[in-house]
Amino acid sequence: MNIDVLKKIAKQMVDHSKGILAIDESHGTCKKRFDALNIPVNEENRRFYRDMLVSAESLDQYISGAILFDETIRQKTSDGSLFPQFLESIGILPGIKVDCGAKPFSCHRDEKITEGLDNLSQRMEEYRKLGAKFAKWRAVITIGDKIPSNACMIANSHALARYASICQEFDIVPIVEPEVLMDGKHDIKRCFEVTNQMQNILFESLDMLDVTFSGIVLKPNMVTAGSSCNDQATPDEIAELTVECLKNNVPKEVPGIAFLSGGQSDQDASNNLNNINKINTNPWKITFSYGRALQLEAMKKWSGNNKNVEDAQKIISRRAYLNSLAASGKYEISMEKV
Repeated sequence: MNIDVLKKIAKQMVDHSKGILAIDESHGTCKKRFDALNIPVNEENRRFYRDMLVSAESLDQYISGAILFDETIRQKTSDGSLFPQFLESIGILPGIKVDCGAKPFSCHRDEKITEGLDNLSQRMEEYRKLGAKFAKWRAVITIGDKIPSNACMIANSHALARYASICQEFDIVPIVEPEVLMDGKHDIKRCFEVTNQMQNILFESLDMLDVTFSGIVLKPNMVTAGSSCNDQATPDEIAELTVECLKNNVPKEVPGIAFLSGGQSDQDASNNLNNINKINTNPWKITFSYGRALQLEAMKKWSGNNKNVEDAQKIISRRAYLNSLAASGKYEISMEKV
């Protein structure tokens, strides 16, 4: 493990108000989104779509890294370069999703555990050779009747810590993603309680496994009310409780936090990130690692018609630009109308 290499990569991932583009959707998720727009589902369309996104003009000014799927890291862009080599040529770090998805957690109804630790060392060695500089592993925590259980949070935190340790052994920066889902009727106070507890358990687990905090990036949810809650929180409440949660749990050595959008609208994801940055006085850089909130409108514009590529690329570039402004506290909702 080369700590200097890990620190350098982690710092680059969150520096200069740039964010991370998540284009690591599984085949199943990609199929759902393509089907909704009547886009033919096949390997070439997945390759072309992701190539269209990463080749958008000026993207490197707002995006520091791109999380790839296993299929994509082995594919070539339209200019004949492998995706990792193309990304590096334009100043964007290539990353890779390495978890195998959230599966039912034994003896715990309605809860899930993320799998993928088997043979992860061998896979990580291969991904390093393919050019990956960082990786991602997502745990999902559901709020509901009598859940989450301590067992679910502890098991997922241990898996995240094991994954992070393996990443660092190969000089690959781990994105550590403990997502408390927005699904549900819970209010923002309940989300705060669970997110606070999950982050506390997570950093205890990372510490116990000797994970170097200066060589990770945290990818948490924002603290919000559940999507079905009648009492939705204000942007100010979201920012205040989110920052309080981070202050309670995230060591100062962690270089940065890249929020997931978690099902928020494009505008809400940008506005809430902006408000968080306006009140954050802690040492970490706070930015974004969005999937749908960066690319969905571009996918709709493209809709499988290559005549729409240029317009779709303008949409992804502008969305990245607005989120980059939010990462420095300079975004305004009025910018959405321009």
